[in-house]
Amino acid sequence: MIDIGIGQLAVVSIISHIIFISLTWRVVVSINFDPLIRKDRVVEARILLLFITIVIGSGVSRFFLEILQWSRDLLYLF
Repeated sequence: MIDIGIGQLAVVSIISHIIFISLTWRVVVSINFDPLIRKDRVVEARILLLFITIVIGSGVSRFFLEILQWSRDLLYLF
């Protein structure tokens, strides 16, 4: 099994977060939120969507990274 160092794990984590946040952004942008947004609050709504995207994307990324780590730790079970 390949042993990943701390620096390599950091790079994998950063790349994973960026990928999942960008995927989440593409999904969030495809949803029609226009009826929910006031005409004078467009900038605030976009910032809120950005924050929601970051929260969801980083959560999914953490889940993916934890599954990856747990699957590597299964080696120590036997």
